[in-house]
Amino acid sequence: MIRPQPCCDSALLTDLYQLTMLQGYLQHDMHETAVFEFFARKLPQQRSFLVAGGLEQALDYLLNLHFSTEELAWLESTKKFTARTLDYLAEFRFHGEVHAMPEGTLFFSDEPILRVTAPLPAAQLIESRLINLLHFQTLIASKAARCVLAAPDKLLVDFGLRRAHGAEAGLLAARAAYIAGFSGTATIAAGAVFGIPTFGTMAHSFIQAHDDEVTAFERFASANPGAVVLLIDTYDTEAAAHKVVELVPRLAERDITVQGVRIDSGDLAEHARRVRTILNQAGLHKVTIFASGSIDEYLLEQHAAEQVPIDGYGVGTHLDTSADAPYLDCAYKLQEYAGLARRKRSEGKATWPGRKQVYRCFDAQGVMCGDTVTVAGAAEELEGTPLLQAVMSQGQRLGEAPSLGQMRDYAREQLRALPAPLRAMGSDASYEVTISPLLRALARAVDSATGLGPIED
Repeated sequence: MIRPQPCCDSALLTDLYQLTMLQGYLQHDMHETAVFEFFARKLPQQRSFLVAGGLEQALDYLLNLHFSTEELAWLESTKKFTARTLDYLAEFRFHGEVHAMPEGTLFFSDEPILRVTAPLPAAQLIESRLINLLHFQTLIASKAARCVLAAPDKLLVDFGLRRAHGAEAGLLAARAAYIAGFSGTATIAAGAVFGIPTFGTMAHSFIQAHDDEVTAFERFASANPGAVVLLIDTYDTEAAAHKVVELVPRLAERDITVQGVRIDSGDLAEHARRVRTILNQAGLHKVTIFASGSIDEYLLEQHAAEQVPIDGYGVGTHLDTSADAPYLDCAYKLQEYAGLARRKRSEGKATWPGRKQVYRCFDAQGVMCGDTVTVAGAAEELEGTPLLQAVMSQGQRLGEAPSLGQMRDYAREQLRALPAPLRAMGSDASYEVTISPLLRALARAVDSATGLGPIED
């Protein structure tokens, strides 16, 4: 594997107010330990669960974060920052602690999936890029997981690079989808950087560049004898299927096997049924049908219910943009400073104070049956498995990073444990997340200490 090009590793990839707040902290010697947590306030209407993603990129960011000479010079040229601030940034390295849910963990609203413990200026500085990394891959992994649930036995390939919101988005979408259970991606860079299996067929332009389809098919097969999947909907889908039937024995004489055909337009289900019949009547039962074009989990669920004879799908635009839920209401908020729990009380955006842990319970069949959010490290007797784990201490990783395959296996086990009511695409079922009595008491104590009355939770 190769390392990705450093397109987005600048320390300046942040918001201005992170630096202006940092300058305020420095001026008033506010260096005490702070605790921030990243969480989703609520789930999108179209989501009954989320899948944690982006942790490895977040940890890499923290490990490598520093300001270059050129970046410091640019900051100085803005005349916004004092010499003290610039000196601090020149020496900056992250030396804090991180606790997080492993990538692939299913989670719900009000559950922190990452906790940062560090001196206040450092914990504040990293906010924007951490949200950027965690939000996007969580968004895509959650969408991909729904596709996997809708079509568990199908080949699912990420086709979304061309419609992704930039190069990094396309690359990381392939990664997140693979962790969530996709079979692979069409994005070559994702294969080179992450070792994700790559898949591809041909475009309509290849067919159009030739005077007839048969010549196009034959030339493509000759050039790519080990991966012959022929696009058959450029002109007439069923007519092209008959041409494939005629071509197969001629290619077989040259030891070239047609592995599949691809349909990219029209009524995919109806075309697939007709094409399957054509192929089967010719004895080509092993030639697969692959479909693409406006695929999402809702169509996959419909095809599964109708037993449409499609073996695999390329899922593009709807996946890489998470089209039906393109953003998460998520936040990275201060929960403790200088040993005291802190709480935001803004209308509709109140937070639970203090550093927290999430415990998950399972029934006798291994199915998730409820979570409890409580105060981390408290002497409180709770059943279940703690979900947040220590992953970084003193700015260094704890243990080796799991492989992408290990993350993928873990995500698969998580989805197997998902309660049945949460699996359907149109489900309005909810999952029970309990706020522990101890955490509620802490919230009341914080409110009381700040002279404010309790708020509804």
